[in-house]
Amino acid sequence: MEELGKHYIELTEEQKVIRDTVKEFANEKIKPHIEEWDEAEYFPIEIFKELGELGFLGILVPEEFGGSNLGYVEYALIVEELAKVEPGIALSVAAHNGLCTNHINLFGNKAQKEKYLPDLASGKKLGAWGLTEPGSGSDAAAMSTVAVKENDGYKLNGTKNFITHGKVSGTAVVMAVTNKEDRRHGISAFVIEKGTPGFSAGKKEKKLGMRISETTQLILEDCVVPEENLLGNEGEGFKQALKILEGGRISIAALSLGLAEGAYSAARNYAKERKQFGKTLAEFQAIQFKLADIATQIEAAKLLTFKAATLMDAGKYDAKAAAMAKLYASELAVRASNEAVQIFGGYGYVKDYPVEKFYRDAKLLTIGEGTSEIQRIVIGRNITRD
Repeated sequence: MEELGKHYIELTEEQKVIRDTVKEFANEKIKPHIEEWDEAEYFPIEIFKELGELGFLGILVPEEFGGSNLGYVEYALIVEELAKVEPGIALSVAAHNGLCTNHINLFGNKAQKEKYLPDLASGKKLGAWGLTEPGSGSDAAAMSTVAVKENDGYKLNGTKNFITHGKVSGTAVVMAVTNKEDRRHGISAFVIEKGTPGFSAGKKEKKLGMRISETTQLILEDCVVPEENLLGNEGEGFKQALKILEGGRISIAALSLGLAEGAYSAARNYAKERKQFGKTLAEFQAIQFKLADIATQIEAAKLLTFKAATLMDAGKYDAKAAAMAKLYASELAVRASNEAVQIFGGYGYVKDYPVEKFYRDAKLLTIGEGTSEIQRIVIGRNITRD
């Protein structure tokens, strides 16, 4: 087993190489540009082309479709290492791999996989995933986007909100209502390619944090797609989306863990260097206690996250384990970044140091891919079930 502070699982040599490769890439190719990209709200498409070449955009995709054929432990390691340096890029990598790409990977037929997965896995195209709408967030079954069957296809109308890669994506998976009489079994999933008439991106959101990751609306206006773009059967879209979000909890837990580790590391290093009253901050018990609490909670988050990932890889998905990991790690990310800013004092409130950005980035993690309240519902149902 690796010593405490790394991972509670014993990493294989391949997993160590993957972790170290991501770490080196993040520090060399991403870290020098973070302030510039964040300030400009710039999405660095060139970085994603390189991530595709490294095999990090088709993590869960089988080799026959151009993917890396890795598991959720590797997926979590990749997202965690990126998030230690730049959470916005980690978010985009998680969304691309876990949402659009994995939806096609899990529920597409062979022809659909052969058509879409190679470009997504290589980074030639980025993926978007459309579930949330202006009027439906946690209550996804209340969506109003509709798909009406006509001739040999479907006509879609509606708007999707808070979509990662809405503008830059080349392929999207979009959920729409095909049977208004059945909220849960009347939703279907469709693959839509960029350039399809009636399919466009709306405004780019100006966000508190995660500014490097692009977020927009997706607009469907009499958008006609062929019947062959339906994923699975009519009425299976909601069930498919829930399955996708189950895996997404693990990736967001890993992202949250990485962000917390990044904030903690910055605060610890600063505390060992900054002097007040003739001593370093790290010599004051008040600061030691802050660091001790966060260090302990990081270890707990790591155990929860990699337990959930290990279970997923073993084919034993545990909804409670994934929800606990996402809940605990995301709320830890907020606490850790908050304490990091406090330790930095006034310097923590300016952009010259990284903790200001960690603080802004962290809050989304308690909201995206299932709010903390939704995670508690999932956990509560599981622990009270007969």
